[in-house]
Amino acid sequence: MSRHVIRPFEEADLPAAAGLLAERHKEHRKRHPLLPADYEDEQLALVEVTALWESESASGAVMTEGLELTGYVLGAPKPSPVWGPNVWVESAGHAVREPEHIRDLYAAAATKWVDDGRTAQYVLVPDDAELIDAWFCLGFGSQHAHAVRPVPDAPLAPHPDLGVRRASRDDIAVLAELDLVLPRHQGQSPVFSSGEMPTLEEALADWEESIDDQDYATFVAEYDGRVIGSAVGCSLEKSSAHSGLARPDNAGFLGFAAVLSEARGRGAGRALGEAVLQWSADTGYTSVVTDWRVTNLLSSRTWPRLGFRQTFHRLHRLIGH
Repeated sequence: MSRHVIRPFEEADLPAAAGLLAERHKEHRKRHPLLPADYEDEQLALVEVTALWESESASGAVMTEGLELTGYVLGAPKPSPVWGPNVWVESAGHAVREPEHIRDLYAAAATKWVDDGRTAQYVLVPDDAELIDAWFCLGFGSQHAHAVRPVPDAPLAPHPDLGVRRASRDDIAVLAELDLVLPRHQGQSPVFSSGEMPTLEEALADWEESIDDQDYATFVAEYDGRVIGSAVGCSLEKSSAHSGLARPDNAGFLGFAAVLSEARGRGAGRALGEAVLQWSADTGYTSVVTDWRVTNLLSSRTWPRLGFRQTFHRLHRLIGH
């Protein structure tokens, strides 16, 4: 009878872990072919796992059966105070032959994490029902969605009641106001985000400096002659939240969208999202990525209706509560 052994992750485990990661990513791409094909190559997967292993304070666990490594979990903290006393298992930080075994691996790895005081724990999980369920059974819940869709293959029809155009310097005041709308909304129920809230003065200064930056495409939606919403598109490479296995090749990024609360319900969010999709197609990108808090009821309904399919789930657990 075979016997599984769990022990701490060691540097010598990197090649075998990379092989498991390449297998997982190959299966993941069968459902989401827009994800990058490169990481089906074990050598490129090895680059990702090695980068995690070399992160400050990284640690984890592996499972072996005989001489074969059949699973691993590898996590490391992020320095930002926004995340609390944390540890992150990134997209390349776990792979298993059997989803149920992720529970045993986490149990081994998390002992050190909690002993070190890292009680805010995050994991980025592929869109795999069995694997997600295994993490759910460890007390993790869904917090954030990563999603992708192809660019439109034909021009999108304009909204009948809204005008959408590129922003100009004349829009700086309302753009700054809209910059406060999203964090204010996400600080309320049911999101309750603890993210920092910028001041209007900071937002104005930022737009004065960045409005002419050609790396970003800013759009505004107008209703009855008044700007009621904005959205920003750029290359996905500008986003540090989407990297490695979670970064499709040649992708645009819907990085921000907000609509004034009193103007919601007129389709401005969808119209702005479509403007970024069309800009991405015109720019030559082949897909568009976005992400959202799943407890943000507006975003979690608008973006899937616009054709975005979730590729990764960011799950979260707070120990001791």
